[in-house]
Amino acid sequence: MTMFYVHPVTGNDAANGSRFTPFKTLTRALKSPQPSTIQLAPGIYDAASGEVFPLVIGVGTIVVGNEATKGKGIAIVGSGEYDSPTFGRQNITLSLLERAFLSGVTVTNRQARGTGVWIESASPTLSNNTFIDCGREGVFVSGTSNPEILHNLFEQNAAAGLLMAGQSRGKVRQNVFQFHGFGMAISDTAAPMIVDNKFIAGLVGVVLSRSARPVLRQNLIENNKTGMVVNGNALPDLGNHEAAGNIFRGQAIDLQNLTSLNLISVGNQLDPLRVEGVVNFRVVTVADANELIDMAGHWAADFVQALVAQGMFDISENRCFQPDAPITRLEYAALVVKAFKPQPSAATAFVDIPAQTSADRVIQQAVGGGFVSGFADRTFRPQQPVLRLQAIVSLVNGLALPAAEVSSINRYTDRDSIPVAARTAVATATAHKIVVNYPNPQLIQPQHQAKRAVVAVMVYQALVALGRQPAIKSSYII
Repeated sequence: MTMFYVHPVTGNDAANGSRFTPFKTLTRALKSPQPSTIQLAPGIYDAASGEVFPLVIGVGTIVVGNEATKGKGIAIVGSGEYDSPTFGRQNITLSLLERAFLSGVTVTNRQARGTGVWIESASPTLSNNTFIDCGREGVFVSGTSNPEILHNLFEQNAAAGLLMAGQSRGKVRQNVFQFHGFGMAISDTAAPMIVDNKFIAGLVGVVLSRSARPVLRQNLIENNKTGMVVNGNALPDLGNHEAAGNIFRGQAIDLQNLTSLNLISVGNQLDPLRVEGVVNFRVVTVADANELIDMAGHWAADFVQALVAQGMFDISENRCFQPDAPITRLEYAALVVKAFKPQPSAATAFVDIPAQTSADRVIQQAVGGGFVSGFADRTFRPQQPVLRLQAIVSLVNGLALPAAEVSSINRYTDRDSIPVAARTAVATATAHKIVVNYPNPQLIQPQHQAKRAVVAVMVYQALVALGRQPAIKSSYII
């Protein structure tokens, strides 16, 4: 993909958009006829700086600001008229098309009925952004959309943080919604997966209408006037054969069922005295205890469930996998031993690992297979987190995969952050489809901590490369 840089102060739209001669406007960068990656510098992107709204992020195009700060100081502010195929004329800031990716920016539309991001019958990704002070909602999703909306902050939008309508699906995961009329509104036959979000200090945390069918797992709905309102023929999945794990607290009314339907609640923290309407509370039985309750709707769920079913992970009593927690060196050693069964090495004594313990035996076996090693001071540091680059190099070395051409790393926009000594290993892992980049497939982020879910998928992909597991499709496998 072509890489463009934009700087709203020092840039020039007559330049070539390189790192040293950036464009001035996002508008100019988006004119590329081919999918591109666009890096935004800090500043305000508005009409005064030359932007022409609405901005359309085209098919496969990536726009990135600063993911670590959720776009603080990188503000896209403005509104333009957009003709929706199903909703008529709208005032929007951005429209995202199929496979577009937006990350690390702040979006504001102060028009009285302004929308920050409009998504209609497309499947883009919104990750680590801030949607604030929009005149209506931060993000509107409709049609047959299937977006991934991950790790964003929705704050002080006049009507709602996120509105999903039409036949939209998609994943809404680990976002924060605060200080809204409605944190999230779901209408028509929309049926998104809503997992591990926080809905805080609004008029209503989540409101459902018409025939909405969302699935809610492990969300915190707290300190709103009303936690959840269910209207029309809407029917949320609040647990059935597994505990949903949602927490409702600090509201005058936690759940208000205004429909004639009988809602079922399984495994939620929900005060029956703060419930209005018909809600059937059920208890999870032993026969129901097969699912990992924090993997519902997760992008890596199929991979993790396959490894768990084969005993490659030890799961806690509350059936949580903790997909976004870092994986330690000892946990990683145990995983590769179970997955690849390497031969133990001649005893290597580590001063911080008691000899002849289960941890010692696992580590000796992982060391023998070439997957891990100790440090110069004879420590193993079992609780130290594994970095993404370490996991990638470990799998290539431990499996003795044939080296690939280094040029295959050119697909990563942050390839310069890969140490020279590790580039052949990264290229080799890429060639064998072991590299997993989430949430942005173009960023390898070698020095970031490796999360449990990502490592699980990498190990699964290594087993696929060895012909020991069937392939599972995912857009995050490179």
